[in-house]
Amino acid sequence: MSKHGADGGGGADALAVLELLAQQAPQERFAELLDEARADDLSEERRAALERAVLLATGIGHALARREQRDAGLDALADTARDLTHPYDLDGLLRVVVRRVKRLLDLDLAFVTLRDAHGLRTLQAGDGDLTAPDAAGWPGVLDEDGLGGLVHTLGGPVWTEDYLADERFARLPAVDEIVRGEGLRAFLVVPLRAGDTCLGLLYGADRSARRFTAGELGLVSAFADLAAVATEKARLLDQTRAEVTELERDSSRARTRLTRMRYIGEAHSRIMNLILAGGDLGNVAKAAGDALDACVLIRDPGGRTLASTGEIAGLDEEAVAKASLDAHAGRRPVLTGGTADPALPDEDPESDRTWVAPVLAGSEDLGVLVVRAATPLTGDDERLLELAAQSVAFLLLMQRSTAVAEGPVRDELLDDLLADPQHAPQQIAQRARRLGIDLRKPHVLVVARPEGGEQGRAVVWASSYAYRMAGLKTVQGGCIVLLLPGLDASAAAKAVSGELAPLLGHPVSVGAAGPGWSPDSVGRLYQEAMRCLDAMSALGGAGAAASVDDLGFLGLLLSDDHDVDGFIESAIGPVLDYDAERFTDLTRTLEAYFASGASPTNAAEALHVHPNTVSRRLERIGELLGAEWQKPGQVLEVQLALRLQRTRDVLARRRADLGEGRPPAAPAPLKDAP
Repeated sequence: MSKHGADGGGGADALAVLELLAQQAPQERFAELLDEARADDLSEERRAALERAVLLATGIGHALARREQRDAGLDALADTARDLTHPYDLDGLLRVVVRRVKRLLDLDLAFVTLRDAHGLRTLQAGDGDLTAPDAAGWPGVLDEDGLGGLVHTLGGPVWTEDYLADERFARLPAVDEIVRGEGLRAFLVVPLRAGDTCLGLLYGADRSARRFTAGELGLVSAFADLAAVATEKARLLDQTRAEVTELERDSSRARTRLTRMRYIGEAHSRIMNLILAGGDLGNVAKAAGDALDACVLIRDPGGRTLASTGEIAGLDEEAVAKASLDAHAGRRPVLTGGTADPALPDEDPESDRTWVAPVLAGSEDLGVLVVRAATPLTGDDERLLELAAQSVAFLLLMQRSTAVAEGPVRDELLDDLLADPQHAPQQIAQRARRLGIDLRKPHVLVVARPEGGEQGRAVVWASSYAYRMAGLKTVQGGCIVLLLPGLDASAAAKAVSGELAPLLGHPVSVGAAGPGWSPDSVGRLYQEAMRCLDAMSALGGAGAAASVDDLGFLGLLLSDDHDVDGFIESAIGPVLDYDAERFTDLTRTLEAYFASGASPTNAAEALHVHPNTVSRRLERIGELLGAEWQKPGQVLEVQLALRLQRTRDVLARRRADLGEGRPPAAPAPLKDAP
């Protein structure tokens, strides 16, 4: 301080202090100045003045620092206010808040907890490093039982210089352990208030003990008020965004539903237009299958397929039957239980793709739709399936009504065809053509006799069935007579029985004959079918279905044309053809076998061959005629066919002898000769 002494007064001391103050020198420089003054031999008055000047300068420095800090805080608060005006989502906003408050107060940690919709507090955002792996949830505990609880009690900011040493609030051992492990000491908690509502708490923490000044508390409180307003706005924005998103989803779903409903309406219109344009069940099944992207079967109440768009692989008929009962009981489409074929992969085990929809007209069961979809059907698809089933019911009722309306005309035509003799054959043929029936194509005649019950339902069904099959129907002597297109009389008889018997609930005897190829053959086929029906009744076969061909040699006797060639061909034709092609003796072996009482050994002696040869020939015959050729029914027909063939050969030789002018040879014995 020699230079001070040179100046000769305290002015130089004051100037030195002012220079340090102007330079914003640290406190150490002022302390050094005092130490130098003490080292110099200064007067007591001068030393006191210097100390007074240093004290004033230090106060001024602190005031300037506080002002700078306040100005910096206000600047930061203004910046924060500007930041909070941006359209953040809630999480983004809270991250900005904790970063700002951490930098504003130079804290080690900052975090925010908010109340959720259920009143529970959850950590929303944090800034700062935590080393403990289980420290993430501890601020929520502070909310209720620690500093947060004190904030709610006092209604304002709360701080502590040293958390672990402060006894003003209750603490939990788990939280104390985390605080101790993280080395945290000072804590500050400020409520986020929007009006009278506390939205949450803003926490600050430091790893060194510190006191928070009134200016810092005022600054952070103002910051918390801004953050609360922004938080409420962000919550409203998030809620608005969520509502807008939900509205967009609802709008999208509504548009999709509207599009789907429009598609369903158009598909239903296409199906109805097909029906009104005269389309049949096959057209309706195809249209429904295209609309549903599915394979569709239309079945009658007896389970017979009336129309389809293809075969459904691995269809579990038992599951379909059960689903059909459920569908009719609930009057709605029902899923079946799965597929019966284990080789088929089950693409969607939780939701099978096979549906059964009831075809109903009021309380009347008209059948079912069986649908195998390429993908699981939705609720709208189920509605389309219901509409398709209704369309099928409508078509079936139309066909029935048309059949009833045309019934008298069609009945009269079949009555005239059955008349003996026929009236005006050319006129009958013209009438048939007007009804869409070509009698020059093959047709079979079926006679059905219900064994008990009302005949009325059977007659109504027969009208619809004949119309559906493009045939004719009438009633003769209590029996339903059907003239149907086709070649297989046996299959026609079984089809009629399979559909009519379940409908009536009691047996139906069905006889059939055919095919015929002209209008003149109808009467003959009717007589044969009636004889077949009577023969079945005489043999105890009431309630069965058969054709003349099904009765074997009885059919030969019942038939008007006595088709001997056809009978022989059906009984032993393969054996005769085998002998003719390979010059073998299977026919002679059969004759010897029957003549010897079905003994291969005796037959071998009669044929002068080894018994093993006969056994091998019999095995070959079994391969040609089938494994059951020696059962009583078939063996009788085989023997009768052998006798007829033998007799025909004898007569043929006699005609040949007479044609050559030779005297007739002695007739060969008709017994089975080897």
